[in-house]
Amino acid sequence: MPVLCLIANPAEPELDTAIATEVADAVGGELNWLNPDIACEIVEPKSTEALASARAIIGERPIDAALVPTEGRRKQLLIADMDSTMIEQECIDELADELGIKPQVAEITDRAMRGELDFGQALDTRVALLKGLERRVVEEIRRERITLAPGGRALVHTMKAYGAYTSLVSGGFTLFADYIAKRIGFDEAVANVLDFDGDVLAGTVQKPIVDKDTKRQRLEALAAERGLDLAQTLAVGDGANDLDMIRIAGFGVALHAKPAVAAEAGIRIDHGDLTALLYLQGYSEDDFVR
Repeated sequence: MPVLCLIANPAEPELDTAIATEVADAVGGELNWLNPDIACEIVEPKSTEALASARAIIGERPIDAALVPTEGRRKQLLIADMDSTMIEQECIDELADELGIKPQVAEITDRAMRGELDFGQALDTRVALLKGLERRVVEEIRRERITLAPGGRALVHTMKAYGAYTSLVSGGFTLFADYIAKRIGFDEAVANVLDFDGDVLAGTVQKPIVDKDTKRQRLEALAAERGLDLAQTLAVGDGANDLDMIRIAGFGVALHAKPAVAAEAGIRIDHGDLTALLYLQGYSEDDFVR
């Protein structure tokens, strides 16, 4: 049995009773609020075009709609991208900014995330441009410029409280991923390792790199280790290197993603924050662990 979820951004709570009721009347089913003005679900919609109907009614309002099955709705494994997903920045672009080459590096990053460039080659090119950057500067950037994406701690802590394992798997760098994973509360972090020459970046990254294959393989390995079917997993990301894991996860979520990724993902969240992933699983605000 399906459930139609309507989710707004908590910072812009525009899901009022009138809109929710209009959608429920159009598609049929039972309306249940998960958080007033932010998230609701319509259980067992009668319409075979429930998602399309909901999106038509929503129009340009900043509200997401997703159709999910009720069976196995609460997932037991979360695997998440880091840059522009669990944090609000692309770490490598912030490092480049320190050297005055952010526009050049950011363009390569954006094209790689859109799937227009080979990820490995793009990574090598960008890391080479960072050669000579001091470790202390990297740590300062990590401390002062990187901000956590809204809702991330609630997502991780709530899923862990209900028995899930959480993994941060990033095409970025361990210097950031290990730190961010600890701050948010992930069980583990997997990322690329930058080479140093003394206390400055050598301009190279250790091989093999963490890429789209690594992300998919880590999802598969963790599911196997924990005796889970892939249907019991949730993967979230925004870039082309996240698409393989998004495709095979039970809930594959494109969060504020590049167009090509959003088009292929089973679920797209364009407006909500990371708590949207909890509402998709049927958690209400009262269930959240913050």
